[in-house]
Amino acid sequence: MTEMVYGSSPMRVTEPVIPRWWRTIDKWSLTAIMVLFGIGLLLGLAASVPLASRNGLDDFHYVQRQAFFGVVALITMAGVSMMPPVMIRRLGVIGFVFTLIALMLLPFVGTDFGKGAVRWFSFGFASIQPSEFLKPGFMVVVAWLMAASQDLNGPPGKSVSFGLMLVVMLLLVIQPDFGQAALILFGWGVIYFVGGAPITLIAIILGMVIFGGTIAYESSEHFARRIDGFLNPEIDPRSQIGYATNAIQEGGFFGVGVGEGQVKWTLPDAHTDFIIAVAAEEYGLILVLVILALYATIVVRSLFRLMRERDPFIRLAGTGLACIFGVQAMINMGVAVRLLPAKGMTLPFVSYGGSSVIAAGITVGMLLALTRTRPQGEIGDILRRGR
Repeated sequence: MTEMVYGSSPMRVTEPVIPRWWRTIDKWSLTAIMVLFGIGLLLGLAASVPLASRNGLDDFHYVQRQAFFGVVALITMAGVSMMPPVMIRRLGVIGFVFTLIALMLLPFVGTDFGKGAVRWFSFGFASIQPSEFLKPGFMVVVAWLMAASQDLNGPPGKSVSFGLMLVVMLLLVIQPDFGQAALILFGWGVIYFVGGAPITLIAIILGMVIFGGTIAYESSEHFARRIDGFLNPEIDPRSQIGYATNAIQEGGFFGVGVGEGQVKWTLPDAHTDFIIAVAAEEYGLILVLVILALYATIVVRSLFRLMRERDPFIRLAGTGLACIFGVQAMINMGVAVRLLPAKGMTLPFVSYGGSSVIAAGITVGMLLALTRTRPQGEIGDILRRGR
C-alpha cells in the first residue's frame, strides 16, 4: 500500500566481489596456472638442491624461496584479476612508467651478478629485474594508445607506441638483453597487427629487424657468440646446450626416474633457464607434453574469449599479454631443444626466480581480468545486425 501511494525506487543488488569473480573468470586457464605452479615446485625440489649444496645452503633453500615468491605471485594474480578493465589500464600505465625509469637507472646503479649483463637491482637480501615487470605494463600502454588512435580525432597512438617501443628496445639492448628486446618487439608487433597495421608497414618492420640483427651480430661479441653456437652443427657436450640436449635424449618417453637425473648436477642454470631439461630427463616426454598443453590452454582459451570482445582496448591488451606469455614459454623450451639461440629467458611459473614469477602473476592476472565474462553483447552480435 505504501508503494502504491509514494512509489518505490528500485534497489540495486550488487553481487559480492569474490562470487562475481569466480562466476566470470576462465576457470580452465586458472586451473592451468595453478598446475604449472605446482609443477614448478616439483621440479624445483629436484633442480635446486645441487645449487644449494654448492652454495653451502640448506637443501631446500631455493624451493622455500620459490614457494614464497609463488604464493606472492598467486595472491597478486588473484587481486589483479578482480580489477575492471579501466583499473587494469591504470595499473599498466603506472607500472610502465616506473619500470621505464628503473631501466634508465640500471646502467648507473644496477648489477650483473657476474653474468656480463646489467639487468638487476641488488638489495642484498633480494634482487629485482625491471624488464620482467616492464612487459605487462608495456603491452597495456601500447594497446591503450592503439585503441585510442581508432577514435574519431584520436591521438596518433600508433606512432607514439612505435617510439616507446624503440626507446624500450634501446634500453634493453644496452644491458644487453636481446631476448627481452625481441619479446617486446614481438608483443608490439602482435598488437599492431591485430589493431589493423598495413602489410607493407609490417614488411618494413621485418626488414628493420633483420638489419638490426645484422648490426648486433657485427658489434656485439656476446650476441655473435650465441648465434654462432646456434648455427654450428657441432654441439659442445660440455656447454649448457650440450648438457641439456643429452638430458632430454636420456629422458626418453617416461624419464629416468624421480631424483635420478644428472643434468641438475652439471648445469648451473638447471633451476631457471633449463628447467625443462630436468623435467624431460626425470619425467620424460609425458611431463613435457603436459607442460606444453597447459601453456596452450591458457593462450588459446584467452584468445578465443578475446575474439568475442567488443572493446578494442580489451582485445588488443589481452592479445598482447597472451602472446608474450606463450612466446616466452616457447622461447625457453625452444632454446633447451636447440630450436632457438640461447636467450636466458625463464619458463613462466616453472623456473626459479622472484622477479619472473611475480611478473608472470601480474601478466596472467591482467589477462584473466580482461577475459572475464562481462554483461555485454559480443562482437558477433554487431556483425550479424549489420547484415
